[in-house]
Amino acid sequence: MSSISFPKTTRYLMGLALFLGLVSMSACTGKAGAKGVLKMPAAADAKSLDPAMADDLYTNEAISLIYEGLVEYEYLKRPHQLRPLIAEAMPTVSKDGLVYTFKIKKGVKFTDSAHFAGGKGREVVAKDFVFSFLRIADPTINSGGFWIFDGKIKGLNDWREKNKTAASVDYDNGPEGFKALDDSTLQITLANPYPQLLFVLAMSYGAVVPREVVEKEGKDFGNKPVGTGPYILERWMRGSKITYVKNPGYAHSSFPTEAEEGDDKALLADSGKTLPLMERVELSIFTESQPLWLNFLSGQLDRAGIPKDNFASVIDSGSNNLKKEFADKGMILTIAPSPDVTYTAFNMLDPFIKKAGPKFRQAIALSGDTKDTLKVFYNNRGIPAHSPVPPGLAGYDENFINPYQRYDFEMAKKLLAESGHPGGKGVPVLQYEIGQGAESRQMAEDFQRRMDKLGIKVQINVNQFSELLSKIDQKKAMMWGVAWGADYPDAENFLQLLYGPNAAPGPNGANYNNPEYNKLFEQMRYMADSPERRQIIHRMMEIFATDMPWLPGIHRVTYGLSQKWLKNYKPGYMGGHIAKFLRVDDELKAQGVK
Repeated sequence: MSSISFPKTTRYLMGLALFLGLVSMSACTGKAGAKGVLKMPAAADAKSLDPAMADDLYTNEAISLIYEGLVEYEYLKRPHQLRPLIAEAMPTVSKDGLVYTFKIKKGVKFTDSAHFAGGKGREVVAKDFVFSFLRIADPTINSGGFWIFDGKIKGLNDWREKNKTAASVDYDNGPEGFKALDDSTLQITLANPYPQLLFVLAMSYGAVVPREVVEKEGKDFGNKPVGTGPYILERWMRGSKITYVKNPGYAHSSFPTEAEEGDDKALLADSGKTLPLMERVELSIFTESQPLWLNFLSGQLDRAGIPKDNFASVIDSGSNNLKKEFADKGMILTIAPSPDVTYTAFNMLDPFIKKAGPKFRQAIALSGDTKDTLKVFYNNRGIPAHSPVPPGLAGYDENFINPYQRYDFEMAKKLLAESGHPGGKGVPVLQYEIGQGAESRQMAEDFQRRMDKLGIKVQINVNQFSELLSKIDQKKAMMWGVAWGADYPDAENFLQLLYGPNAAPGPNGANYNNPEYNKLFEQMRYMADSPERRQIIHRMMEIFATDMPWLPGIHRVTYGLSQKWLKNYKPGYMGGHIAKFLRVDDELKAQGVK
């Protein structure tokens, strides 16, 4: 799932003077006021609350409090495993691996809406999933999630092509691949074996939506969500805050009863309880790290990452533990590898980038120093990325070395000359797109300085995150910095970012299209993890390193702090927002930050 590539700073639209005044009034006590409220930061605003539009991390997190699918990830287990959610059980699968049959739980209801009979939420049935999945393939919706089904569901691509020229999209005569056999039985038939099917069904793209509400609301559906999830949207203050209230009819998901060996036993204190555990959730949106950090220190947020400029004051460099000042306040440090990759992407359809060739991109790569970037911008929280695939996923190769993931300025100048642009001659001003936030600007300015040494000029364009995504989707960006976090625990999720048919508005925002890479991807994606599959992935990495459609950055390690009153937090969850599993101890919170 795409996100801004820089540390997850977030937005709060207040004047600095007003903000500091509010902090000074609350810093002494840290008291939160209302009980049963979870207060979390969000790194950027959602662009929509329609699951078909869940193609970035922040939109996905906001949506996942409202919507659900057939399956979800076990909250406490690593490596990640799936469990039924709206499905009654995990599906039965045919011997050839092509037919998946799900039974739908009885009694799961959409929340109330004026578009239902009597205004009351109705029960979810199998055909709701057929409708929801077809929306992802609907050519008029242009969902960024079509890649999860593209070429994989029997008859779906033909249905999509037919409806591109139809007067209206025909949802009543769908493909063979999606069938409601009766109200409680859903059947999915694949065109080819697809080992990742259950993983993608756990994404927000796999969430169920009510047809009558979608059709009545039209384009406004993304602002008026109706789902089956643990929370209901209360208010969306664009660019500032999203607030949710507990879904009173939610009863089909409970807190896990098992944890991993070595987990703190306190993680099972709410074992078996019906979710969610909190009455309200507030996602406050920030674009700058310091307002977020001050809110956390004053007790106005229950959890936060540690900004790079504050890292040395919080973490002891010798022990890598919390310094006494923070430990004495009961704050809890969590450290976990993040299954992600940061990168700078080139639009391979841009006339200059396309003409300049791989040596130009290799030269830019060799002018950067990832180790220095790690030290200056990430406090050494991560490792250099040599390919798109992060550690911990099937297909990661720790022995693969990207020859251009290093600093060699003389070689950079040589390759730039060989590309036909000695000293930057003939290179237009590179348009570098970034999101908001001080760290984003600082990292872009560092890139700008490095390019200036090569004789290349760079213009930095700052965008709201939704604007940045729009430029990428419309193929209008030339270069940009982003990151991709794992949607599911397999290398295919990262390698598909460079698969030609996934070009924008799909996940291949770079619009990279190498026939050999595409052919290998099509072979690899239907295979289970094996030495043969890893050899194919290795070759794909070699092609990637030669063509350099991206400048790979780092695989991050996440350091975060929780307040003493936040319970049940476990890092590394892959399944959207974790709000439904978390609990605030209001008695501890009433004591404030001391």
